[in-house]
Amino acid sequence: MRPLRLAAALGGLLTLGIVATVGATEAAVSAAPPRTAHEHTIIVPGEDRFTPFAATARVGERVTWVNKDTDDHTVVTDDVFTTTDHKGINHLLPGTDSNHGKPGTFTLTFHQPGTFVYYCRFHSHLDAFQQPVAPGPKGGIQDAKGNFGTPMMGIVTVQR
Repeated sequence: MRPLRLAAALGGLLTLGIVATVGATEAAVSAAPPRTAHEHTIIVPGEDRFTPFAATARVGERVTWVNKDTDDHTVVTDDVFTTTDHKGINHLLPGTDSNHGKPGTFTLTFHQPGTFVYYCRFHSHLDAFQQPVAPGPKGGIQDAKGNFGTPMMGIVTVQR
């Protein structure tokens, strides 16, 4: 009978050791600091555009716009197509000429999934169908051939 008692005692100690190890691992996991939100950057380079045009973020992540151009630009939401938690945004991104040589920045943290459609109010406007279009003849971008080009706009898709 002794070997059986010894096996039972060893089995009990082994079980306690596994439970203690699992408990310690769970405590270590719950004590770990929360993961910081991942950041995405959208750049306005030395010309009138946002790059990348399309970005994908997850709920809780931040998106930062950085204006490396000398001219001022804006981040304005197209509220008709924006389904995230940020509507009514109309933020000036100072250019390096008006910001003491430093790029202007603007950051949003997204808390719900959807789309964030935005444009620069200086380099596009909304038409009758609430679609961004390049500015017309009385201002805006125009090349030597009279082409008004593409509106300065972009989209952030926010996923769970």
